[in-house]
Amino acid sequence: MSIYDLTVTAADGNEIPLSDYRGKVILIVNTATGCGFTPHYKDLEEIYEEYHDKGFEIIDVPCNQFAGQTPGTDEEIHEFCTLKYNTRFPQMKKSEVNGENAIPLFKYLKSQKGFEGFGKGPAALAMSAMLKKIDKDYKNNPEIKWNFTKFLVDRNGGVVARFEPTVKMKKVAEAVAELI
Repeated sequence: MSIYDLTVTAADGNEIPLSDYRGKVILIVNTATGCGFTPHYKDLEEIYEEYHDKGFEIIDVPCNQFAGQTPGTDEEIHEFCTLKYNTRFPQMKKSEVNGENAIPLFKYLKSQKGFEGFGKGPAALAMSAMLKKIDKDYKNNPEIKWNFTKFLVDRNGGVVARFEPTVKMKKVAEAVAELI
């Protein structure tokens, strides 16, 4: 099985085969409109604008599984992102990324790149402390830990990196640039 065997549902309900992205660098991210990491949208849009014409795509999957931070409809989410962050990359249907109702795309991504830690710094310490209360075994499972976890896919469909939301967006941009 490869990422190209999967589909993702667009906000309008249409199924998009990921084989449509064959040959492109893809950043797949679970997003939220009311999270402390929501300003990542600004950086995501900047990366998208810089590299889109060179074969880069973003697959934005809004998710309400983390503290209910994406309560709106798909239309409200799209409106928020385009008005506040001028996003031009497409948003998919709000979906679950963990649990029995997780969409196949995220099940696959987690099977390819597990959790490797939050890194260092205040945000990493805060995330670790919070997650210890939610899931004592969080370090040992591949589940998505919070909003704005990102997976980087190379032009051949290989999942080459997983970035937790605590990773600086500059590092994400550098990883994308290396693959372009």
